[in-house]
Amino acid sequence: MKVLFSNILILLAISCVSFTFTHDEGSPEGIKHVIIIGIDGMSVSGLQKAKTPVMDRMISQGSMVLKVRTVLPSVSSPNWASILLGAGPEQHGVTNNDWKIDDHLLEPVVFDSNNRFPSIFSIIREQIPNAETGSVYEWEGFGRLYQQSAVSYDHHFSTPDSTATEFQDYILKKKPLFAFMHLDLVDGAGHESGHGTEAYFKAISKADSLIGNVLNSIKEAGIDSNTLVIITSDHGGIGYGHGGNTPEETVVPLVFYGKGVKKGYTIKQQVYQYDVAATVAFALKVVPPYAWIGRPVKAAFEGYEEPANLWQGTLRLTAPVIYPERELYRLPGGLYVNKSAEVRMSSTEQHVSIYYTLDGTEPGANSAIYKEPFMVKQTTVVKAKAVGQDGHESQSSTAYFRIVKPNETTGLNTKFFSGDHWEELPSFNQLKSQKQWRSLEFSICRQQLLDLIPADNSCFGLVYEGYLQIDKAGKYSFYTQSDDGSKLYIDGEQVVDNDGDHGVIESMGSITLKPGKHAIKVAYFNADGGFWLETFYKGPGLTKQIIPANKLFLKQ
Repeated sequence: MKVLFSNILILLAISCVSFTFTHDEGSPEGIKHVIIIGIDGMSVSGLQKAKTPVMDRMISQGSMVLKVRTVLPSVSSPNWASILLGAGPEQHGVTNNDWKIDDHLLEPVVFDSNNRFPSIFSIIREQIPNAETGSVYEWEGFGRLYQQSAVSYDHHFSTPDSTATEFQDYILKKKPLFAFMHLDLVDGAGHESGHGTEAYFKAISKADSLIGNVLNSIKEAGIDSNTLVIITSDHGGIGYGHGGNTPEETVVPLVFYGKGVKKGYTIKQQVYQYDVAATVAFALKVVPPYAWIGRPVKAAFEGYEEPANLWQGTLRLTAPVIYPERELYRLPGGLYVNKSAEVRMSSTEQHVSIYYTLDGTEPGANSAIYKEPFMVKQTTVVKAKAVGQDGHESQSSTAYFRIVKPNETTGLNTKFFSGDHWEELPSFNQLKSQKQWRSLEFSICRQQLLDLIPADNSCFGLVYEGYLQIDKAGKYSFYTQSDDGSKLYIDGEQVVDNDGDHGVIESMGSITLKPGKHAIKVAYFNADGGFWLETFYKGPGLTKQIIPANKLFLKQ
């Protein structure tokens, strides 16, 4: 019996060893160096539309993800921190762009003697003490996000060219185990000229050329055959800013290229910002701390499959485009004064039909099928959906066509106020407005405001007042989307509170109204940088839509 029991124990031990061995996937072999190039503010559409021959080649010879989800808020500090620290703001505590090591509210869940959450730099230094690591960055704030004492070479430069040149020289001289280069020019173009503009695309093209120079330095250093290169971004953008939760701001690309990477492969697993650090640790065979929540993107590498438990949900097609399409902050559709509007649609998908409605309801099998452009003569909410022959559908696209024939009674009284470092809406009734005019909608004309605000102070406020025509009694919901804060009032009652210094965020409130004209007021302020305001409502018989000009009046 004792011999039998001993044999059983031996078999169990062998079984356990075998089990451990078969489930230990190890790490990719032969990766001796990892280089990350971070392009601040580069969106998915930016990468797709800009001329980027270098990154195009890297994608064709490497692996990529086009739907990396950022952390919130979609601003630089929380996202670069998450990329470096292998966790989200809830763990590392970098919750906004104002974060400082000695001035923040949320403590990291674990921290070293300097109150810092573990970074990819610190775990490499801990586990490979003599490793050469470097960080060269254009945005000065980048360097405050990690333990600089754990980095062999840490330098800030004020231009993209000087940053890239220094990074190239560093690679040539030191051949680092791990190094990070941060470029800020794309984010700057987004704030200055607008995301999706020609200037924005040119900035991405410039970044692409600098990436090419870095790749040349890797080759010249003689380490190209064993180097993994990662291209990443912290956030996208919308209009002239970012920080909100729209897809344009919260989805970014990620590219893997070089040693051990699959060629021409599109990664299927869901990927998040904090997975980047975990992937670097995986490639360099260092053990990530338990406090990290990031997981390595193993499917990017040869010999590794997508996760066995990968759940991809329902396949969605790309939504159709309704013209006039979105431009900066302006939503699809538009305001048409004393004229009708032409509606056109298109789809990038093959072998699909575009179903649409003109009342804001979701398109279905019984909806009209788009065949050719058509005209609308009154305010209309157009929704369209692409449906494939196999039954797969896209999400709906929405366009808001507002048609008005203005007279002396239509519009809103609008007041402009110069600001001074506001962080929330001031008491406008205690301030003197510098200019007044009539607006047809709750909208911002960027050029008009640029003519009013000084170059060194973009803080200002607007107050819109008028009357909203309500045709049916019932419960109405009102929404403001704004960058920065806004509030909406009906008959003197605050209905929507979207105050504060933030990116494009939507807030909602509801109120029961009777038919007739009701006093409506929207107060808005811009703290700094990009600015935007849009207002929506929905109610009995009304789909959610931009509050239209034909329902707004100066007098009751």
